[in-house]
Amino acid sequence: MSGFITIIVLLVILLLVAASCIKVVPQAHAYVLERLGAYYDTWNVGLHFKLPIIDRVARRVNLKEQVVDFPPQPVITKDNVTMQIDSIVFFQITDAKLFTYGVENPIMAIENLTATTLRNIIGDMELDETLTSRETINTRMRASLDVATDPWGIKVTRVELKNITPPAAIREAMEKQMKAERERRESILRAEGEKKSAVLVAEGKKESLILQAEADKAATILAAEAQKEKMVQEAEGRSEAIRKVQEANADGIRMIREAGADEAVLRLKSLEAFTQAADGKATKIIIPSEIQGIAGLAASVKELMRDDAPAADSEG
Repeated sequence: MSGFITIIVLLVILLLVAASCIKVVPQAHAYVLERLGAYYDTWNVGLHFKLPIIDRVARRVNLKEQVVDFPPQPVITKDNVTMQIDSIVFFQITDAKLFTYGVENPIMAIENLTATTLRNIIGDMELDETLTSRETINTRMRASLDVATDPWGIKVTRVELKNITPPAAIREAMEKQMKAERERRESILRAEGEKKSAVLVAEGKKESLILQAEADKAATILAAEAQKEKMVQEAEGRSEAIRKVQEANADGIRMIREAGADEAVLRLKSLEAFTQAADGKATKIIIPSEIQGIAGLAASVKELMRDDAPAADSEG
């Protein structure tokens, strides 16, 4: 009975030892394997077996990108201003063996290296340049840290300066300067707004004057065209009246001719017309020569009639 129990115990121990020799490496991880205390292999993702007692997993390495936030570090600028800067470092382990055997405490090593690099970079820059060149500082730090951590199997992917805290006196001066700058910008914006408003008002007045001038011009043109049309119509009316008179005279002469009147009758009619004209207020009348001849003939007839009258009286 005791022998059976011993066999069962041995089987359980063998099962436990066999189970401990089976390892499954998850995604984005790597295991560093040592055999008899020396580096033997690096296991990547999958199922692996190790020898009991002889082999052991020295380190389980996370291959994901990691981030570490370091506390503020005192740094001095080129113009002797001390300020506090805290930084964030993003890194990724690219070689599990180097990461395991390259440095004792990789995170502490990165922190110290970050502080040293930051002091070197800020020491070559003045305060104003430090405050306005954050991206430049990030780029230079990333390049320096990446080179320094390469022997440790670490790749620094990005460095960010989280906060830059200058001394209290400088912060107050900066706040006053920023306030003055904001007020200056507000004044500029207000002046530009007033200028634009004045320009718009002037343009509106100008447009109004232009429209008024165009309206006056159009009214003048319309008045001139109306006056022109009136004069044209009056001239056409006078022309039509003259034409009617001429047509009436022509009709009268035609009717006289059709009635068979001779030259003597026409001259007598003319004489009657001038006689009627003489009854007016005219002080001088010019009579054509033909009509003057007719008038002389009438006077001679009148004298003969006077001479014949006494003779008749004497005979009687």
